[in-house]
Amino acid sequence: MKKLTAALCALALFATGAQAQTLKDFLAAVMQKWTAPFEPFQLIGNIYYVGTEGIAVYVIRTSQGLILMDTAMPQSTGTIKDSITKLGFKVADIKMILNSHAHIDHTGGFAELKKETGAQLVAGERDKPLLEGGYYPGDEKNEDLAFPPVKVDRVVKEGDTVTLGDTTLIAHATPGHSPGCTSWEMIVKDADQSRKVLFFCSGTVALNRLVGQPTYPGIIEDYRATYAKVKAMKVDVLLGPHPEVYGMQAKRAQMKDGAPNPFVKPGELATYASGLSEEFDKQLAKQTAALEKK
Repeated sequence: MKKLTAALCALALFATGAQAQTLKDFLAAVMQKWTAPFEPFQLIGNIYYVGTEGIAVYVIRTSQGLILMDTAMPQSTGTIKDSITKLGFKVADIKMILNSHAHIDHTGGFAELKKETGAQLVAGERDKPLLEGGYYPGDEKNEDLAFPPVKVDRVVKEGDTVTLGDTTLIAHATPGHSPGCTSWEMIVKDADQSRKVLFFCSGTVALNRLVGQPTYPGIIEDYRATYAKVKAMKVDVLLGPHPEVYGMQAKRAQMKDGAPNPFVKPGELATYASGLSEEFDKQLAKQTAALEKK
């Protein structure tokens, strides 16, 4: 539980940091971790970690090429390509790019990689205008949060599937963190077992405004619906947009040949979602109190 609390505190930095310092200062403080290289590795089955120390990016190997899940900050695109190559894969074999949510720290390399590979970009329906405009919702003119705009080839809604070769992923609409926040579910082979994996989009408040002039209409209801949905999901492996979400580094250190995969942890998602919901209520109370003082 202590590790979970620490992770939630880390992911709440956006909200608390933005109040105590400028956005530029906050980004400068986290950028070292967000852009630091991390040795790529096979996470479980046909899923590989190719992200940085602070931002998670994944490659999924299929019988007909690679699926890339998210990117990182724009300046980390070269690092991600190097990590893909280190694993013995070819960047040119990326056929499909999936997005969890349209924020700069997960979309920064889309335009470059899409142009280089010709891959199809798939994202949640309500995030399409954000991706094609290269902006943060409700803060469209903030250059600090802007990223290279990119064309979305296909949008997905709840229950839609995407397939490449022998691999299929199911899209789950989990809005709140962004309007089109999309979590992706798939099955992997772990030794002789089948494991259900969820790439959880995110559920932190981050820079979002919940009251007054909310980041987007209905955001509070979206967050609460997402928490309820995710708590009810039964998955074996929780993955997420930042390593802290699922204790990636600690689990990576526990990996040993012949031993059970430490990333298999049924029940972790429900526990994490409960913590997110509690933190959301605290942030909502803080924002409400601050608004009432004005």
